[in-house]
Amino acid sequence: MYNSSDPRASLAPQPSGTAQSAAATRFAAAEYARFYADPPQVSDSFSRQWYARGQNFVLVYIEAESGAAFSRADQPDEYVVLLPDASTAVAVECQGQQHALPGYTIAFVPPGSSRIVVEKPGRVVLMFTTRSADLCALCGNAASYAEAHPHIPPFEAWPEPVGGMKFRPYSLDVPEVPGRFGRIWRCTTFMVNFLPAQFGPRDVTKLSPHHHDSFEQASLALEGSFMHHIRWPWTPNLHAWRADDHEHCGSPSLAVIPPPAIHTSRGLDEGANQLVDVFSPPRMDFSLKPGWVLNEADYPMPTPPA
Repeated sequence: MYNSSDPRASLAPQPSGTAQSAAATRFAAAEYARFYADPPQVSDSFSRQWYARGQNFVLVYIEAESGAAFSRADQPDEYVVLLPDASTAVAVECQGQQHALPGYTIAFVPPGSSRIVVEKPGRVVLMFTTRSADLCALCGNAASYAEAHPHIPPFEAWPEPVGGMKFRPYSLDVPEVPGRFGRIWRCTTFMVNFLPAQFGPRDVTKLSPHHHDSFEQASLALEGSFMHHIRWPWTPNLHAWRADDHEHCGSPSLAVIPPPAIHTSRGLDEGANQLVDVFSPPRMDFSLKPGWVLNEADYPMPTPPA
């Protein structure tokens, strides 16, 4: 359910419930990682690193000094580097080449060996699929996924990009366009929506409660604070019911919202409230909207089934 001013109101409507959720005997809880309050999982003289996961992904939030380095050997699939601040800069080494990556950019790094070296300090956000088992083990909420969560199908990567796998950077400095929702990029493993900052508290008469049948949504708070409102379906099986969440999270933090819970997030601070939404793999409904995915020419969609 979207306010008429929300671009998502133009998406094809979802049914209010599915046969799967109606017969459900188990719903997963939401996950919350408060990086501002929790100790980092990895810390050294150059960086502090927090790890949190969903069913299909691991997110790494790093506060890095110049000289900090992050290496991957034999990385099995594409991963994401997000530099949310213009003042940060890193060098990315992959496929035998070195690439300068300025701040306020997003980049997709190909599989194989790679190394990131921070040249100007700041925040670095990395996103990996859970095929990186070593990173899964570092997550503060690893125990929550000892068993797979319900209602989420097995991960399947999207088709390889045009021209094959290579380092692909994109500037976040993209003007807003009426009718387009946020600033969306996708690769074979992720879809990332760097939403415009909301200044001041969100209008409580224009919230956007909605649900997803078969995928998680991760919401990374970079600025401000948010109230995440989450409600699970009622089913004939009372044992599957869950109490509503009205979870207050400052920044930086991560909320992982499970399907098919109804959810909406409300920015609270008087200044900037900044969210980044993350999906793994990319979501089809956003991809089908012409012009919404800013790098759609680089990354094709899966072929529809015959």
